[in-house]
Amino acid sequence: MSQSPTDLCVLADQYLMRNEVRSLERAIEETGIDVPVVLVNDPVAPDIAPGAEANAINNPIGTDTLRVLFNVLKRDRAWTLVFAEKKIAEAFGSEAASTGRIHVDDVPSLSDSEIHYVTPKTDGNWVEIPPSSVDLVEARCDVAVRFGFGLLRGDILRAPEFGVLSFHPADIRLYRGLGVPQAWLDGRETMGVTLQRLNEEIDGGEIVAYRETDVSGCATLWEVYDALYDVKAELLAEGIENLRDPSFQPSVPESLGPYYPIDRRRRLPFAARTVLKNTAGRLDRLVGER
Repeated sequence: MSQSPTDLCVLADQYLMRNEVRSLERAIEETGIDVPVVLVNDPVAPDIAPGAEANAINNPIGTDTLRVLFNVLKRDRAWTLVFAEKKIAEAFGSEAASTGRIHVDDVPSLSDSEIHYVTPKTDGNWVEIPPSSVDLVEARCDVAVRFGFGLLRGDILRAPEFGVLSFHPADIRLYRGLGVPQAWLDGRETMGVTLQRLNEEIDGGEIVAYRETDVSGCATLWEVYDALYDVKAELLAEGIENLRDPSFQPSVPESLGPYYPIDRRRRLPFAARTVLKNTAGRLDRLVGER
């Protein structure tokens, strides 16, 4: 058994969010960990073309935005209202949760990594990595981090010696599944980010690192995400260092929070409450600045 993780595999979609790149870059800089292998999700017939979605997110409202809105409407139904509200706010200067998308080939910290495109096996919402790719990870890496592929199960979870790490933007002991929007609508003034070692239970893994932050001053859901992204930027490095500490033991939650399915945000009442709370927050901020 290795004394500590030295080689990280990144499990990614074709485009990484900027906050994921920040987290990865900080971990490499602070821990010196190598990234020899990147597995990229290459799904068959995705709902939304990754390039078009990235353009819609990265750029002002245009053709790609309208195309993505149409596809989001089919996939996420009422949550399209929330996406549209965010893009309208950006048109008026909002930079909150400006996540951006960077193609995996253009991430500087991955320039020396072997990038392998993988078509996983899917079963409903669950995803399994092909055996040949699992063998590659097992041979080359002793820990992995998930920035894509959705809900993972199967041998990939046991292939790296120190497991597959994954962020959950909430405390899994309070909120699983749809964490941030639900916690925000519940009026939480502090929220956390969990770095967990995945098992085959949704958001039920061992806790490798956890931090909280004050979100009481956030006017919109997007400002909450920004606050959590700042925490996330530090957490992967902290988790790797924790795994390198011989005295460290990941914590097993005594209990898990209720599971809020992603389908909840597709319902009109949930999406409408989110838009209304965002709008009220923006108005309060505007009045306060005058």
